[in-house]
Amino acid sequence: MINADSAQVYADLCVLSARPGPDELARVPHRLFGTWDAATPCSAADWAKAARTEIEQAHEVGRVPLLTGGTGLYLRTLLDGIAPVPPIDPQVRAEVRAASVEQNYCDLSRLDPAAATRLHPADTTRMARALEVVRSTGRTLCEWQAERQGGIGKEVEVRAIILLPPREWLYHRCDQRFAAMLADGAVSEVRALLARRLDPDVPAMRAIGVREVAALIKGELTREQALAAGAQATRNYAKRQYTWFAHQPPAEWPRFTDPLDSSAATQAALALLRAKD
Repeated sequence: MINADSAQVYADLCVLSARPGPDELARVPHRLFGTWDAATPCSAADWAKAARTEIEQAHEVGRVPLLTGGTGLYLRTLLDGIAPVPPIDPQVRAEVRAASVEQNYCDLSRLDPAAATRLHPADTTRMARALEVVRSTGRTLCEWQAERQGGIGKEVEVRAIILLPPREWLYHRCDQRFAAMLADGAVSEVRALLARRLDPDVPAMRAIGVREVAALIKGELTREQALAAGAQATRNYAKRQYTWFAHQPPAEWPRFTDPLDSSAATQAALALLRAKD
């Protein structure tokens, strides 16, 4: 089992990433779960390189690697490769990060109007990335992405399963999930992260739930407010993730729309995995 979830890669995010517990970890070998320290960002390229190594090692001993997780950028980078974007000029990056969201959106609209149209203004991370690339390299991110390198999609046989349960069912589970996290150690986990005084811009500190629980610890939110805010953030991400997996992966990848606690989805998924065995 190889993790493809961008939060579960961090050792410091066990509860808030819903990482597998001891019983699950004991059932089969698990790889890339809790592998990175929170202070060390794990980029899509970093993960893809590590995943490729794990896949090769599994094949060498006759095992079938199973990738699980919903970080589409990780999976796309592994299968399709990564754009060979040169290192960003540190001064450009600093200027982009210091500017307001409104200023960055205005600059992006001027330098890369296609990206400005495609990205939601609230998606500050991707907006800043697109802007710093075009400012630093003189080419848009889409132009670089047309030259992807290093993907393994043509080297392996992929049997994919995309789970798209009913949205209302999914959002209800999101609410239950965050409430369970808050009750089962999320506060202690975030308190330990805050004690490390990490850069607030590292991915682990921007993981869903960290900001909301941190506000609870600091007294900026009541428990009820933190619960509501964390659940909303989870639903917002689930909505974006749902849309991405519904439309971005190859059309021939099967989509299952039953609730995940129904036997129909389980049986259909098992049938697919066994189809060519």
